[in-house]
Amino acid sequence: MDLSVNYLGLKLKNPIIVGSSGLTNSVEKIKDLEKNGAGAVVLKSLFEEQINYESNTAEAQNQFDYPEALDYIKVYAKENSIGDYLTLITESKKAVTIPIIASVNCISNGEWMSFAKRIEIAGADALELNISLLPSDVSKTSAENEKVYFDIIEKINTVVDIPVALKMSHYSAGLTNLIQKLSWTKKANAFVLFNRYYNPDIDIDTLKITSSGVFSRSEDIAASLRWVALLSGKIETDIAASTGIHTGADVIKQILAGATVTQIVSSLYKNGTSHLQTILKDIEEWMNKNNYSTLEDFRGKVNYENSKNSVAFERIQFMKYFGGIE
Repeated sequence: MDLSVNYLGLKLKNPIIVGSSGLTNSVEKIKDLEKNGAGAVVLKSLFEEQINYESNTAEAQNQFDYPEALDYIKVYAKENSIGDYLTLITESKKAVTIPIIASVNCISNGEWMSFAKRIEIAGADALELNISLLPSDVSKTSAENEKVYFDIIEKINTVVDIPVALKMSHYSAGLTNLIQKLSWTKKANAFVLFNRYYNPDIDIDTLKITSSGVFSRSEDIAASLRWVALLSGKIETDIAASTGIHTGADVIKQILAGATVTQIVSSLYKNGTSHLQTILKDIEEWMNKNNYSTLEDFRGKVNYENSKNSVAFERIQFMKYFGGIE
């Protein structure tokens, strides 16, 4: 079977990308992922907030009488974080042949732009912008929140020449309209659906806020599957499906819905990196059984435009009448 695919203008040997995580934060781990069949990797994100935090912490811990010394400490803290990341890109490119996609977790179009070009120079094949958009500020309108996407993609295109993917938040009153308008700009080469957020919980004994649901489950595929199916026939831009992809069947579902590629993380934490081989084997067996020789033979076959029961993708209430849903 031919599992190859073009994503972000890059040739991948298969549609399985290992997403930004602790699995992609070292050269040795990336070499292991390539050995087990990964089509590409997205490096662990460089966080705008983390860089600013480390810089401010260094400033607070080193109080000097000389402003120049303080400036030096702040710059050093930032350069240390950025320098390590650039080294990871350079060394990874030397060690493997699969595409290396850098990742920046950003909340604005601010200071991180200054080192985006350095990411390109270091050798990254593409850049994924993980835009952390949580519309929690009561003083901001939905239009103001969504303008952040346009501001970032506009500015990043003046800085780098490598392909750029936008990892989207699902928080939007008009998500399909937003993504379609972003695609019309021709400044985003792909959309990643969706950004998986930290999930807060409350410990009722200690009254402390804790994290919940660190890893996804196969059942979590529903949200991205719905929106991939709804969007794939409406935009020409590449779509990467993320969250809840654990098995070969999950990958097949997303491609049937119209995804260009899929990103996986949790299933590898749970099953080990060799699970990639199992996923690829299952995809090939299914393709052989159904007489498909390439991914293009069935991509989008069950998206909103092509499905016989497309209304099921728009249903948000359970009704037996629609699609036999109980």
